[in-house]
Amino acid sequence: MTVPLSILDLATIGKGQTAAESLAGSVAMAQKAEELGYRRVWYAEHHNMSAIASSATSVLIAHVAAHTNTIRLGAGGVMLPNHSPLTIAEQFGTLETLHPGRIDLGLGRAPGSDQNTMRALRRDHTSSDAFPQDVLELQGYLTGPTRIQGVEATPGKGTNVPLYILGSSLFGAQLAAQFGLPYAFASHFAPAALQDAVAIYRRDFKPSEQLSEPYVIAGVNVTAADTNAEAQAIHLAVKRARVSLFFGGGRQFTDDEADMVLDSPQGQHIAQMMKFSAVGTKDVVRDYLDEFAQHADADELIVAHQSNGTEERLRSVELVAEVAGLVPA
Repeated sequence: MTVPLSILDLATIGKGQTAAESLAGSVAMAQKAEELGYRRVWYAEHHNMSAIASSATSVLIAHVAAHTNTIRLGAGGVMLPNHSPLTIAEQFGTLETLHPGRIDLGLGRAPGSDQNTMRALRRDHTSSDAFPQDVLELQGYLTGPTRIQGVEATPGKGTNVPLYILGSSLFGAQLAAQFGLPYAFASHFAPAALQDAVAIYRRDFKPSEQLSEPYVIAGVNVTAADTNAEAQAIHLAVKRARVSLFFGGGRQFTDDEADMVLDSPQGQHIAQMMKFSAVGTKDVVRDYLDEFAQHADADELIVAHQSNGTEERLRSVELVAEVAGLVPA
């Protein structure tokens, strides 16, 4: 690999698995990633999703940080309109104070949920309109000077937690360029605007105190296994699980039902979401990631190792490390 590799961990709760088992798997994955030389592990904020256990992102980061030593950990991302900037500054300022030099803060403006959950979060449809101002307010709490007179984040002020703008559209690219922040594109589930967004970001980037040159992280799905057949079987199981997640209304589809949905126009949405997926043996995955890094014009890839079980994910993490030229700790 010609670019660094990181991991996006969705803390997936697999079939027959509990949330506690999923979170234990997240600790094991971060420990394995640290051992093998991955650059960072990020966790995404999602709400009211029965198969994802990373809703309390900062709490999960704290837990994983306490069970690892050197690897960078962060949010990929915090959906800032769900929170006050001061609260996030205090949370991530605390994390950086406890684990200096290891904490990242990726910021998105999506709800990370459905409309009903948005209301339960005390958020309305206009919350995202203030995202640019909220990013600057948050940055002020972490770096100083504060943009709200008389209000400081403690812990937080002076911690200089690095900010990243997350996005899947041109808006995030433009904002990251304007603010001089690194840009992470969610091509692992929203691939359509990848090349246009990266091109706009690189063209319009303005250097800042945090970053002198543009820096792009691109998301990509990976299912690596010892045989191509095994990888394809795991990949199919992941797609079937997504059918239940998006169309099941709380119930699990049988494999036959899920396959019928996957073959329907509705199912094409799932196929499109997972357009950028490396599936196969380690050599197949290595070649795909090399090509994808060039396609995305990325400085770093963040890999979502897709499976419905912890052991399969850990094996995928190991296999990719074997052929990616990572430096073991």
